[in-house]
Amino acid sequence: MISGAWICLLSPLAAAGLITLAGERISRRGAGYLATLSCFVAFGGAVASFVGLLGRNGGQRVVVSTAWTWISGGSYRSGFEVMIDPLSVFMMLIVAGVGALIVAYSIGYMDGDNEERRYFAYMALFVFSMLLLVQGGNLLLLLAGWGMVGLSSYLLIGFWHERPSAIAAAKKAFIMNAIGDATMALAFFLLIQHHNTLNFPPALHVGPGHGWLVNLVALGLLGGAVAKSAQIPLQTWLPDAMEGPTPVSALIHAATMVTAGVYLIVRCHAIFEQAPRVEELAAGLGAGTLLVAGLIALVQTDIKRVIAYSTMSQIGYMFLGAGLGAYANAMFHLMTHAFFKALLFMAAGVVIHALAGEQDIRKLAGVGGLMPVTRIVFLIGCLALIGVPPLAGFFSKDSIIAASFARGWYGTVLSIAALIGTFLTGLYTSRLFLIVFTGEPSPFVREHLLGRSHAHGQEGAHGEDDPSRPHSVHVHRGEGPFWLMAPVLVLAVLSVVGGWIQFAPLWHPLSTWLDEVAPPLATPSSAQEAVASVLAVLLGLAGVALAFAFYGRRRLAVPRIAWAQTLLEHKFYFDEAYDFAFYRPAVWLSLQLGRWVEGLIIGGSIREIAQGVREAGLGTGRLQTGLVRTYALAIAASLAVITVVFVAVR
Repeated sequence: MISGAWICLLSPLAAAGLITLAGERISRRGAGYLATLSCFVAFGGAVASFVGLLGRNGGQRVVVSTAWTWISGGSYRSGFEVMIDPLSVFMMLIVAGVGALIVAYSIGYMDGDNEERRYFAYMALFVFSMLLLVQGGNLLLLLAGWGMVGLSSYLLIGFWHERPSAIAAAKKAFIMNAIGDATMALAFFLLIQHHNTLNFPPALHVGPGHGWLVNLVALGLLGGAVAKSAQIPLQTWLPDAMEGPTPVSALIHAATMVTAGVYLIVRCHAIFEQAPRVEELAAGLGAGTLLVAGLIALVQTDIKRVIAYSTMSQIGYMFLGAGLGAYANAMFHLMTHAFFKALLFMAAGVVIHALAGEQDIRKLAGVGGLMPVTRIVFLIGCLALIGVPPLAGFFSKDSIIAASFARGWYGTVLSIAALIGTFLTGLYTSRLFLIVFTGEPSPFVREHLLGRSHAHGQEGAHGEDDPSRPHSVHVHRGEGPFWLMAPVLVLAVLSVVGGWIQFAPLWHPLSTWLDEVAPPLATPSSAQEAVASVLAVLLGLAGVALAFAFYGRRRLAVPRIAWAQTLLEHKFYFDEAYDFAFYRPAVWLSLQLGRWVEGLIIGGSIREIAQGVREAGLGTGRLQTGLVRTYALAIAASLAVITVVFVAVR
């Protein structure tokens, strides 16, 4: 069990190191195979750890393995150690399993890119960083993994560094996440000052009589979680992160980065429970984010950005569940979301790969008729996202809504927001599917996927295409290479069956597994489960029906409200507000400091010093006459002065 945990953690790091050190001595395809193998080995280690925990009783399911003492100062000690418990093993299985499928998919998607070796080294590093975050046996190691996840995302979002937009998106993600990193670090300093430890679990129990301290610590942790999981008000980096390759988007959204905030809240639930108002704030931010993201997704025209906003919305559900104390329900949705969100991104990537990198849904319209397998798997992902039974999202999302019913009036208010979110999910998800995968192919799709029929190889009389022949699909062996399609099909199966692991209140093995680490504060009744499921499914289907009315074959005119359209297209003006509040003042201050401080004081003082040295040099130069009598006179005068001074002193 312990060996499996270390293998799980270190195998992606070993792959990243080997690819980096090998350089051009390893082929580009070989780098992909090595990175993929390392992730599957990591998944095997996670499975071994899971099996090892199954053989233990509840009280023995927390094992800490220390490799060495990492930091020692005074009475403070932090070891390089991994913690194996139900929560960490649960996350290890998701990160390594889904991550391995995404890295395998990358072999097909990135084939032919000049920088494949660098890409796969970054991907392996990304998986290692997330595993370090979830396996860290103390908060310091968690923070190290937290920062490395931010670094890895920066490297991968800006992977195509010849694009100015990719570099800007990478910097934006890094800076906004650094804000959360700073609040987390400050919270950890407070814990060190109070407890002199960051080890689990002592650091998480502040104790009575320290209300101000526990609230500050909880707010610091929440700041880190909000930034990493792209929740209001630090959510603006996530849509821009679509500048990276599509497998990167899948990895960030499904298995790694944005789920870290949810994990942090659940892992540190003891602190949040001692600061109940901060925990309620986390739930409220999740509810607000799921509504805002759902509304913005209605007007997006980039296929990856629509899916990105759906991620923000679904993470909002997880924050809602974790903030109300339904920890297992939040983690359950994290798991199912990893399946269908990775599926949606990777199926979209198949389309983008086939259509020369195009992502505008208006140009991709009608591609489903020419890519039937991709259409089916994308539909599975959409239905799972909407929460249509019996697909995975139905089981997990509805349980969060049911749990909110059990938390009094505040939970009821948030449950209404969550139910509205299900309607929006059905609407924007169906809009995306109907535009891209139904109807006649657009001219752009015809140009790239259709060719003039040659009557199966025959040409016209003059060796040219016969213009009278209809367009037909070029002969393909499937819709993509094996490495592109196989992981997509696996995720499609998981999106169908993954939710059946738990169907509260009939069977709940996942809750039983995780409740040992994070006992719930909200346990819905059977009636609340039933009401939540019925309302969520009906509202989701209502969104589907409305989308079909607007974007189906018999289309109704989509209502246009100018101010609402502008508001949503500008994403509620968050970027403009940050530009006005932070960027412009920072630029103005920099210009003024450059002009009046750097230019006048620093630059001016340097110029004056240089001028003084220059003049001293010129003056000294005048003394060098080259006449021996002048030098003899100077020496004699100096000796006379020294003699007078010597006599006077005596």
